[in-house]
Amino acid sequence: MSPCGDDRTAAVGTPVWTVLRANKVPEITIFFWIIKILATTVGETAADYLNMTLGAGLRTTTIVTLVLAVIALIVQFSVRRYIPVVYWWTVLVISVTGTLVTDTLTDSWGVPLITSTTVFAVALMLVFAAWYRVERTLSIHSIRTVRREAFYWLAILVTFALGTAAGDLIAERLDLGYRLSAAVFALVIVAIAVAHRSFGLPAVVAFWAAYVVTRPLGASLGDLLTQSPTAGGAGVRYDGDQCGVPGRDGGTRCLPLGHRGRPYRGTNRNGGGRRCVRTCSPARSTRGLSW
Repeated sequence: MSPCGDDRTAAVGTPVWTVLRANKVPEITIFFWIIKILATTVGETAADYLNMTLGAGLRTTTIVTLVLAVIALIVQFSVRRYIPVVYWWTVLVISVTGTLVTDTLTDSWGVPLITSTTVFAVALMLVFAAWYRVERTLSIHSIRTVRREAFYWLAILVTFALGTAAGDLIAERLDLGYRLSAAVFALVIVAIAVAHRSFGLPAVVAFWAAYVVTRPLGASLGDLLTQSPTAGGAGVRYDGDQCGVPGRDGGTRCLPLGHRGRPYRGTNRNGGGRRCVRTCSPARSTRGLSW
């Protein structure tokens, strides 16, 4: 076996999932966390754009995202070393997938956020327990086999689902608003960093705790930018249809609200109220950015 872990020197008959390769995860620096938060923000906004603005719906958006996630994972597993574009594209689509898992449970199946948060927290603990039992380590600095990488990406998926559920539960049930929610999640990450550096919190625990919290932080930043000012956002969003001339609207239709203010179909026990949307006549419909 070469020092670089090139699997071309592996012994004949060695199971492919245990063959050593170069580490597939980037170094954990401040830039890692910045890119992680930005990827989460972009993923959140992209999912909302496809789901709501383009009107694809939650089911279609979920199917499209799952296909992209499978393709991304196939490419990621096929490469023998860390390739930034491949790695971060996989993180992006996995972040959207985890988000949509929680959204589907909440908006389509009516699962309370407290329930999904608890289930995903237990699921994450089970993933870590299985990972450690098999590999005897949870270090992300040793993602050098297919099996360890499989555990790693499964944990990433669950952390995004958990971060979505826990973040929405805190932000919505406590009615903190997007700005305050982002500030709270940022402070939690700072507290984790301080606990690691000053009070001996194990690096593995600190990493995964921060990884979970960066998901609701990125989502809060995305919602802060894209939600309407009346909902506490900055209103930077892309509208599918905007009615440009008073008195020429086609009418108004009202949709029940799901969690995070999204229109949904089906029974949702977590949402409340209705969203009324103007419907434009075709001749007066425009598309573009709204502020």
